[in-house]
Amino acid sequence: MLRPQEAWQAVLGELEISLGRSSYTTWLKSAKLLTYEDGQFVIEVPNGYAKEWLEKRKQAEVQRLLAERLGRNVSVSFVVLQHRTSAEAETKPLLREEREDNMACPMASTGREIYLGTSNLLSEYTFETFVVGAGNRFAYAASMAVAEQPAIKYNPLFIYGGTGLGKTHLLHAVGHLVRQRGLICRYITTETFVNDFIEALRNHSQSDFRDKYRRVDVLLVDDVQFLSGMERAQEEFFYTFNTLQEAHKQIVLTSDRTPKRMVKLEERLRTRFEWGLMVEVSPPDLETRIAILQQKAEQRAANVPSEVLEFVARQIQSNVRELEGALNRLIATSELLGRPITVQLARDTLSDLFGRQVNISPMQVVETVAAYYGITVKEMISAARNKELVVPRQVAMYLLRQETDASLPEIGSLLGGRDHTTVLHGVERVKERLDTDDQLRRDLMHLRERLYVNASSEG
Repeated sequence: MLRPQEAWQAVLGELEISLGRSSYTTWLKSAKLLTYEDGQFVIEVPNGYAKEWLEKRKQAEVQRLLAERLGRNVSVSFVVLQHRTSAEAETKPLLREEREDNMACPMASTGREIYLGTSNLLSEYTFETFVVGAGNRFAYAASMAVAEQPAIKYNPLFIYGGTGLGKTHLLHAVGHLVRQRGLICRYITTETFVNDFIEALRNHSQSDFRDKYRRVDVLLVDDVQFLSGMERAQEEFFYTFNTLQEAHKQIVLTSDRTPKRMVKLEERLRTRFEWGLMVEVSPPDLETRIAILQQKAEQRAANVPSEVLEFVARQIQSNVRELEGALNRLIATSELLGRPITVQLARDTLSDLFGRQVNISPMQVVETVAAYYGITVKEMISAARNKELVVPRQVAMYLLRQETDASLPEIGSLLGGRDHTTVLHGVERVKERLDTDDQLRRDLMHLRERLYVNASSEG
């Protein structure tokens, strides 16, 4: 029979394999067996985020794996590591809860004073829970790179895109990872920055305000477009930005538009926002929307049939928040009424979210794509294979597959009698290019907007 410490090490090894290197390093690598007594394991973790994540996601699994190795029922609890001096490190650690106030707190391992600020990162917004698709893959990779090596690769990192596409999720994910590594991180909305600045002016506490925003390793600022037109706040943000840049501290910004489109933003700020890397988050394609819904359903431990997930994903085209809200309402309705989750229940429950049903015909797709690229439908369906026609034709194949119920043979027939394997190749070719081709992602976003605007007006 294994000893408790041996059982714990064996379980860690198994979890490293099942979780993967990245997740294991983030959540479990620093975990240690603190005490064991009469079937009760107390596991020490470095911070409150790891504690919350393990309790929500892995506690039952850890208990099961330990019980299998010890041949008896066990219980597992997680506690947060207490920072302590080197002399105390050899003794039994004290347990503490992570601070949630705004006071300065000494970090005993380094002796420096740090300004922790409120812990306002959302626990569910991590890299692990972010669904990666063609429209956000570059932004995800850039955010991960920044979190792993702050102020080394991309500084500032500027993430832009429409509402509800995951920009805030990426900011919080960066915040969680850098805090896991002991760095000082502050997440704020631009509104909070402006309000704090106004309050500092009113109370003559500008020094405290500057300490709050400049004594950090990583500053995460959401919706920076709201700085436009606020001259005093822009000036203060300019000096904050410069201070952090000169100190080699990481800055990550999000916006619903590029800096060049912020018409009331000072030129000196606009150019600084463009210094590092700008990445776009585009609306998710059908497969990504379905994957998002699948993940949310699993988190809710809800059994949602695949045809229902696809139905909801087809109705809600561009907003991840609306997708999640629709699924939550559907699951709640099913539970309250005691009815199974079906397409009909989704149609009845979510009709106000969907609004008037928008049906896009295959020919509408062909005509819209042809007009967008400046070619005729006759050219689109011709046998010609010059580049000016191949790309629009493949885009049409992709959109026909994504936005209509047409089968591969039906799409091939519509586009000049092409074989279904040709259509499949065209669809896959577009999917491959979406990972690296920013212009193609923008083209598809504009085409979808045209399709649904035109279909709605005609309905």
